[in-house]
Amino acid sequence: MRLLQDLKFAFRSLARARGLSATVVLTLALGIGANAAIFSLVRGVLLRPLVNRDESRLIYIQQSAPGNGVENVAFSVPEIADFRGRVKTVSALGEFSTISFTMVGAGEPRVVRAGVVDGSYFDVMGLHPVLGRLLNAGDDGPNASGAAVLTHRFWTTGLRSDPGVIGSTIRLGNRSAVIVGVLEPSVPYPAETELIANVVTSPHHLSATMVTGRQHRMTQLFGRLAPGAEVETARAELRAVHGAILKEHPEAYPVKADFRIDAVRLRDQITSRARTVLLVLLAASALVFVIACSNVANLILARSVRRESELAVRAALGASSATLRRTLLAESLILCGSGAVLGVAMARPMVAVLARYASRFSVRALDLALDASLLWVGVGLALLAAVLLAFVPRLPSADASHGFALSSGGLRITGATNRRLRAFAVTQIAASFLLLAGAGMLVRTLLALQAARPGFETQRVLAVNVPVISYSRTPEQIRGFYREVQRRITAVPGVERVAFGSNVPWRDAGSFGDGFQFSVEGRTRENAADDPRARFRSVSPGFFAALGIPLMAGRDFTDADRNGAERVVIISVSVAQQLFPGQDPLNRHLMWTDGVMRFIGITTEPRRIVGVVADVDDERIDPRQALTVYHPFEQELAGGRMFVHTRTDPYGLVPVITRTVRELAADQPVERAATLEDVRADVLAPDRLNAIVFGGFAAVALAISIVGVAGVLAFSVSGRTREFGIRLAIGSQPRTILTGVLAEGLLMTAAGVLAGAAGGFALARIAGSYIQNVRLPGALPVLASAAVLLLAAVFGSLLPAARAARVDVVQALRAE
Repeated sequence: MRLLQDLKFAFRSLARARGLSATVVLTLALGIGANAAIFSLVRGVLLRPLVNRDESRLIYIQQSAPGNGVENVAFSVPEIADFRGRVKTVSALGEFSTISFTMVGAGEPRVVRAGVVDGSYFDVMGLHPVLGRLLNAGDDGPNASGAAVLTHRFWTTGLRSDPGVIGSTIRLGNRSAVIVGVLEPSVPYPAETELIANVVTSPHHLSATMVTGRQHRMTQLFGRLAPGAEVETARAELRAVHGAILKEHPEAYPVKADFRIDAVRLRDQITSRARTVLLVLLAASALVFVIACSNVANLILARSVRRESELAVRAALGASSATLRRTLLAESLILCGSGAVLGVAMARPMVAVLARYASRFSVRALDLALDASLLWVGVGLALLAAVLLAFVPRLPSADASHGFALSSGGLRITGATNRRLRAFAVTQIAASFLLLAGAGMLVRTLLALQAARPGFETQRVLAVNVPVISYSRTPEQIRGFYREVQRRITAVPGVERVAFGSNVPWRDAGSFGDGFQFSVEGRTRENAADDPRARFRSVSPGFFAALGIPLMAGRDFTDADRNGAERVVIISVSVAQQLFPGQDPLNRHLMWTDGVMRFIGITTEPRRIVGVVADVDDERIDPRQALTVYHPFEQELAGGRMFVHTRTDPYGLVPVITRTVRELAADQPVERAATLEDVRADVLAPDRLNAIVFGGFAAVALAISIVGVAGVLAFSVSGRTREFGIRLAIGSQPRTILTGVLAEGLLMTAAGVLAGAAGGFALARIAGSYIQNVRLPGALPVLASAAVLLLAAVFGSLLPAARAARVDVVQALRAE
């Protein structure tokens, strides 16, 4: 009953201060809404359990070769067999290889990304079907029938949840498979795929090189802990077994590569990429909440000073400190509760935006759904803010009636109150500085990436996937198909040049790993492990001209460089400089020495160098030196990427290109047409989103902080009206008072910047011990952020300063 009376009184009191109430509610809504949205995202991505049965027993086993700069080296079939026979702490292992198939028989011909798994995979992963069945031990072996399971996302989006697909036959490459089931919604790891098929659907997986080649590594490995075993004991046993394998097969594990093995819980592995991003977002939203609460605390404190007479009268009439504090708490609850309601309403669209942002780092964000946690977070933050704000004002004592507060309506600001006001303002500036400096670093990175030039044409070059399909065609027929496609597309009006290659820049980054080892004639070496690595690329004649890559020496490939002719290559400038310093590399010979080559059908015979082209980095947006070896497309068929250099709008030619290709082969996929400039923009999207999201946080923080500084100065000016009147009366110039108030604002801002810099450095040191690759902003973002805050403080201080300089002397002297 007493609480209800307090709330009624608080409503009436706040109704008389509508402007302040609206400002407090909106400020709190921004802080609470941002935190509720971020917490919902963090909970959904990092904390939500997986659907996998007994997921705490599920581990991901990862091999790495840091000496080669490779964080995740897949496993080979012989390696997996060794682990199966020797490891006891893992009761079962599941294998997953990622591969692309040309799929025919379910809608338009398309290239699908698929997982190839053994019969134990789904049992190990603890997954269930929503339709049909999953693959099992009966689907193992070279004599099994082809079978495939659709992923839930592909079934719902690509096939419109058609239950009739169960039992239908599709063609995957040159093998047939029956769709036996649809997988339940689950996190697609290690890759997002359209379907998961058994081993027999992939001839490559049945080949002798795959089955016996220890260096033929293309399989990810999952395990289920044995009863009683923990991740730590499994990790120790895996490392012991792995160490023994390294000693038994030194030829497959060069010392320089420094092969290692690790095991982590699957959920930790799935969230590892998103964890740092989301924790930084959570920290940013926490800073916004601190800024919002500091700003509101200033407003509440200022209001309490203005209400000093009212509170003093109530204290003199017998109201206890507890009663007065309860009144303030009731007001805070109304303000914070209203802010929470508005904040949760604002959080809903914010979650949708942030989920799209986070999906760049974790597929779990794609299935994010709002739940009751959002409401409880809003309520919790509102209660926390209410309690804090209720204890900000200083209460008058019962003998206040003997003081000035009862006898005068004037506004007096004590030194303690002034210090608290400034402390809250400095806190806001410090937190804003952290956000601005972080956003500045991201913006600077984005601008540097956007300014980087790739070294080839991007705006008028259209990249189209026309993948190599081998079923019902001989290798010579495939070569003839591409020659005819090139001839016909070149004749299309508006087309300037057409060429084929194995990789679309940036889009296909990493498709050949970290490159392959090679050597050149005349180079002495002590150990084959010391051979340099180069990127393998296959391109047709005219490729360099189509992309505008300069030919530095020698010649381009010609139609004479066909299968059966002398094997030739073109190298990048960096290869020539590193392997032939001060020499002419033309007509010298190069050979691949990497053991992996025999597994992917690339011969290791010597190849004559016929040309040298400029260095281009088609893997990184920020180009670096790249050792690259180019092969004639007809000698080493790979990829099936078409590049069309146009004179007109590239996208206007897509229908013609598609129709022309389909006239030659009706079941040929023609996909992912995009200019290289748009491919580049798509790769830059995560950096752009980073800058936008953190820039948004920083902008909100800056706006709240400047309002806070202006509010403190305005309140200070109102409390010093008589002082300013006296100073003007005895001869002070208005500009002196103006600059004095401006200096106060700048001093508060400078203190906040220094506090933010010190706090940011300390936080970075602490975070660095838990999170890898924590970077401090450079000098430019820090100085720019400080300049922005100081400039904003000047603008925020102008109005209160101008008001102080225009004080009416007579009215000021009569004020008290």
